Amino acid sequence: MPESVRVRFAPSPTGHLHIGGARTAIYNWAFARRHGGAFVLRIDDTDPERSTEENTRAILSALRWLGIDWDEGPEVDGAYGPYFQTQRRASYDAALARLKESGAIYPCFCTPETLAAKRETSRQAGGFSGYDRTCLGLDGATVAARLASGEPHAWRLRVPDDHGDIVFVDAVRGKTTFGIDAMDDFVVARSDGSPTYNFATVIDDVEMAITHVIRGDDHLSNTPRQILVFEALDATVPVFAHLSMIWGPDGKRLSKRHGATSVEAYRELGYLPEALVNYLALLGWSLDDKTTVIDRATLTGSFSLDRVSKNPAVFDAEKLEWLNGVYLRELPAEDFVDRMVPWLVDAGLLSADEVAAMRSWLVELAPLVSERVKRLDELASKVAFFFADTVAIEESARAKVLETEGVREALDAVAEVLDALPDFSPAAIEQALRAVPETTGLKPKIVFQAVRVAVSGSTVSPPLFESLALLGKERSLDRIRAAVSSLAQ
Repeated sequence: MPESVRVRFAPSPTGHLHIGGARTAIYNWAFARRHGGAFVLRIDDTDPERSTEENTRAILSALRWLGIDWDEGPEVDGAYGPYFQTQRRASYDAALARLKESGAIYPCFCTPETLAAKRETSRQAGGFSGYDRTCLGLDGATVAARLASGEPHAWRLRVPDDHGDIVFVDAVRGKTTFGIDAMDDFVVARSDGSPTYNFATVIDDVEMAITHVIRGDDHLSNTPRQILVFEALDATVPVFAHLSMIWGPDGKRLSKRHGATSVEAYRELGYLPEALVNYLALLGWSLDDKTTVIDRATLTGSFSLDRVSKNPAVFDAEKLEWLNGVYLRELPAEDFVDRMVPWLVDAGLLSADEVAAMRSWLVELAPLVSERVKRLDELASKVAFFFADTVAIEESARAKVLETEGVREALDAVAEVLDALPDFSPAAIEQALRAVPETTGLKPKIVFQAVRVAVSGSTVSPPLFESLALLGKERSLDRIRAAVSSLAQ
């Protein structure tokens, strides 16, 4: 392990942060934190047609929401910036000049049409489909004249003739070999002077002193070409670690057909960032063979590449939802209120100005619902009756419960005993209500369910006695009496 670990996450701002990208960021971040190193965020914004500032802001926002902090990068800066590829053209031009001087690259004057024709000919012949080095064979005077005339040209890296197979030890996959015969003289700079991905990313990694490149295995095929660029620059090749893809339940690469795929979408669905980080960390890595709930401190204190699986991970939405429910149940009431309030405000159940005055009441509400939701987006519908002046009783609940013989008389009795209570606490309410079934001849389940429907409008609600106490005597009695009146009609 080098003295100072430096890793990078380099998303392209052509869309929002994908779940797969988020996992890559988490692994890089956890690795850096484990080894006391630096986590660098670099924006690969060299696709001018698809890269947008809006997407960049969305990516930064998603990472911050996940709790992934970076030591260098946008809005943080650092000694190795700038951290946007579009701002690093001078570095690419300087590196290109060095390679020209060393003879590691050469100009290619072949037009796109010529190259396409060559590839088609090779394809039909079943031969090597890479570049045939036509321009490498040009004599120096011809090259100089064509360059002087301003003829359009790209620059290609010359793969050394005596170079053996490209072999490296991947920190996840182990020894990995690419045959040199499959490597052609690939383009490092286009005819407009702009660098290609495999050139620019190496220059960035070299200048930012990156020690480990941890990324998805969709980049594995880029690695041999990048190693050749490192070697041409006489630069140290970093340790590579390629992560297997995340699959959907159908065994295909995770995509929109499987549901939400962006971090932002999971935030909008009511997932907690700590639960999502925990779940994504386990998609390919494990602390041991049994631990499922892993907090940030454990993750950053234990993460290691040798426990990253070579096999693709399967995204299980039900398991994520279960894990999110675990985190919600474990939140202290005060913290749960902080998470709950924005959803209640968005649903129009209370205003932001009311929160402070209702804080203690909301803290009492928190444990009644934290045990019964798996996502925050479920909250509003479960607690709406607490905030309403009146409730609309579901027709199915009315028919199944309230219209049961004897329920009207039972609700009258409930209203009478509750009205007489000087202490409207859950314990006092429970004691009073448990006497009602004996006087009405109905089973306790029927009586309690009738009260639940009367005050909440549904057969499903948070705990009954605590709900009545939170509603208060006056509102509870109003709803029970309203239900009785509706049954008399």
